[in-house]
Amino acid sequence: MGSYQLIREKKDARLRWDPQQGDVIVEGEGKNLSPRIEVITSDATSNNDLELSFQKSPTSPLSTLPKSSGDHGGPHFRKSKSGGSARLLSLDIFRGTTVALMIFVEYAGGIYPAINHSPWDGITLADFVMPFFLFIVGVSLALAYKNMPCRLTATGKAIHRALKLLILGLFLQGGYFHGIKNLTYGVDVERIRWMGILQRIAISFLLAAMCEIWLKGDNKVNSGQSLLKRYHQQWAMAIMVTALYLSLFYGLYVPDWEYQMPMGISSSEAKIFTVKCGVRGDSGPACNAVGMIDRKILGIQHVYARAIYGRSKECSVNSPNYGPLPLDAPSWCQAPFDPEGLLSSLMAIVTCFIGLHYGHIIVHFKDHKVRIQQWLVPSSCLVLLGVTCDCLGMHANKVLYSFSYMCITAGSAGFLFTAVYMMVDVWGYRHWTTILKWMGTNALLIYILVSCNILPVLLQGFYWRRPENNILTMIGVGPKK
Repeated sequence: MGSYQLIREKKDARLRWDPQQGDVIVEGEGKNLSPRIEVITSDATSNNDLELSFQKSPTSPLSTLPKSSGDHGGPHFRKSKSGGSARLLSLDIFRGTTVALMIFVEYAGGIYPAINHSPWDGITLADFVMPFFLFIVGVSLALAYKNMPCRLTATGKAIHRALKLLILGLFLQGGYFHGIKNLTYGVDVERIRWMGILQRIAISFLLAAMCEIWLKGDNKVNSGQSLLKRYHQQWAMAIMVTALYLSLFYGLYVPDWEYQMPMGISSSEAKIFTVKCGVRGDSGPACNAVGMIDRKILGIQHVYARAIYGRSKECSVNSPNYGPLPLDAPSWCQAPFDPEGLLSSLMAIVTCFIGLHYGHIIVHFKDHKVRIQQWLVPSSCLVLLGVTCDCLGMHANKVLYSFSYMCITAGSAGFLFTAVYMMVDVWGYRHWTTILKWMGTNALLIYILVSCNILPVLLQGFYWRRPENNILTMIGVGPKK
């Protein structure tokens, strides 16, 4: 059963339930002040990694206490439909905004290439989606693991959720579905894609969750410095992960390598392409350590076949869209490259750690002004650091998940989250948020149906006489003869 703390603006006072007297005891000064009750839960587990739950005994004597009309000291929570749980409204709206952005760039990116994913260096609107989701996962973990009755139980649940995301990611992005314009399905396990968006989120979630469960102190937090001290082990982990990424990226030697491409659709013969490298610390498409590690560990046949750099000027006459190869195209243009590779996922984990810090600020600071200040300072520092690194040659690159890219996108996520928090929790603008709130609470379902093309695949499965005569063809999406 949760405990309850009485919060007063000027004088300290607490309510304590005395089981022997069977009554509520008021301790401290200011007993005559009107109280505001904050629920301090003893269990904050949830049904998914993005949900914050509270448990409260229905027989609690505090259920009859009056509510304060001037409660503005904490975030706005709303009850879930399942009952007995609550969700942070600001976080749901931020998640819903990210889902809306994902849908927009998914379908408008082909029409307006400027907002589509950058073919290599640089950041576009679409490149903010993945870091925003990772940032949200971090914030959610800080709230979900605010109080834990049992660390072992929380660890088991976190591992279980991560495994579910991994399996779902393999099913959706491993090649089992062949996308729109193709009614076939199934994947050769010798060519299955091991990494993907959900797999990256699962890995980041699991490591961040383990750190949140096991690596945090118990000192009292009353300032930004004491907050850093309480979670110094987590920051040490984030620094070590960053150092590992940078040392591998700039220290590993990338030798020459080769890959094969079929001569034709029905041909069993393949043409061998050789890519000349022999360098260290290269950040170009052909000779970077990110791609080399994936080829060595996963196998080149298990990485994403349609590389994003296929839209670059070197590899497409229709750049920034995919198109025929130029006559002087380099040998690496058709080589596979996974945008969610192993090494690049290290910096994705750091984005989760940054989200954890923003969630810790919600947990330990109750004043709006303090929270906003604690958010804006690291957001500004991250963006400034990222832009500086980009100008000095460490270019922002989504595919490599470079250090500068991580800083810019994580800082931008902090700014957007702060803006949403101010609108929803400080200024109280909540009526316009209904759709975003719904999208935020159903983010995974929307991602599966829309971004993974499951909904179009299901719709095109119903056709009249010929597969070409389906709903997608009628609206100009399906295959054309």
